Amino acid sequence: MNDAFLYDAVRTPRGKGRNTGALHEITPVSLAAQTLQGLRDRNGFDPRVIEDLGLGVVMPLGEQGADLARTALLAAGYGNTVPGYQLNRFCVSGLDTVNQAAAAIMAGRIEAAIGGGVESMSRVPIGSDGGAIYTDPAVTRRYPYMPNGVAADLIAALEGLTREDVDAYAMESQLRAAHARAKGYFSKSLIPVRNTLGEVVLAEDEAIRPGTAMDDLAKLAPAFAAAGKQGFNTIALRHYPHLEDIPHVHTSGNSSAIVDGAAAVLVGSRGFGERTGLRPRARIRHFASVASDPIMNLGGPVPVTRKLLAHCGLDIGNIDLFEVNEAFSVVPLAYQRAFDIDPDRLNVNGGAIALGHPLGATGAILLGTLLDELERRGLQRGIVTLCAAAGQATATLIERI
Repeated sequence: MNDAFLYDAVRTPRGKGRNTGALHEITPVSLAAQTLQGLRDRNGFDPRVIEDLGLGVVMPLGEQGADLARTALLAAGYGNTVPGYQLNRFCVSGLDTVNQAAAAIMAGRIEAAIGGGVESMSRVPIGSDGGAIYTDPAVTRRYPYMPNGVAADLIAALEGLTREDVDAYAMESQLRAAHARAKGYFSKSLIPVRNTLGEVVLAEDEAIRPGTAMDDLAKLAPAFAAAGKQGFNTIALRHYPHLEDIPHVHTSGNSSAIVDGAAAVLVGSRGFGERTGLRPRARIRHFASVASDPIMNLGGPVPVTRKLLAHCGLDIGNIDLFEVNEAFSVVPLAYQRAFDIDPDRLNVNGGAIALGHPLGATGAILLGTLLDELERRGLQRGIVTLCAAAGQATATLIERI
């Protein structure tokens, strides 16, 4: 197999995902196109050398439908030669497009591709696409499905994590993200977003709340208690009868923020770098995907990491840094506990609770964040992993060159 290398990764800042957010006026196509332009301009490659583009889009309808990736390529000035596709595997989509690019390069099918994602959650709200797993009783009766928030509360109950535990994690995420933004740790990958007049509308992540305190978080009402009472608590307790109840501990303050954003990652072979004069920053060592119990729903990062490490012949002690998507506080907390990871190795610059989770783009964003931080600290290996709805997860291991 050929090696697949990470040559660069860029992203937009993340804007608050509502109509008052800084990126609300920017269409999804424009968000993606500006990211692609930024990737091309700072690396100076001829777009004709790119053989494919994949973008994660979790709500692929309306402004985000009709193969947005191909439209974004045309809008970004990549010419007529680069094909594009969009992918929806829920929250892992952006990372999966990078992995698909790497797989094609490893197989010798292509020499260079771009993976990434885009989600304008202020313009195409979460849940807009419906779907049988949410709307068809005939499906849900046969295959019980747990809404993400209730699944997060279920995992907290199984792990014995309290409201104070998940709030404390959320506060730490805010503090770390605010510190990283102030120190410029995110600057290397950021592409400022401009409006149609060419004016910068957002240059830094907008959703961080640096003044967050435990007292503030404690005032927030549980976000998923009502869903639990609609019958989902009963389903969970039927599957886990040793539990007496499902305490609803997750709130808007310890769950991922709704935001707009986009990302793009340049992946290529060794020959691609030699021909273009670009220097690889890291090698994609391996990647893996798993499916798990849809009742547990968000528990996939632990088994997918075990699968990934087994493929590579490594153990958890061989990994320097981890980026575990903060869909809810319980996800990284359970991951940290399962592998006995020092908190100073996991989500060291905060995560989606503070910075936001633009669904289709997050996996690619986290990969760039990990790469930048490995370089800043002079470390070698890192893992990115995300859970996804319906009991799925993806993980990717990279090694700095």
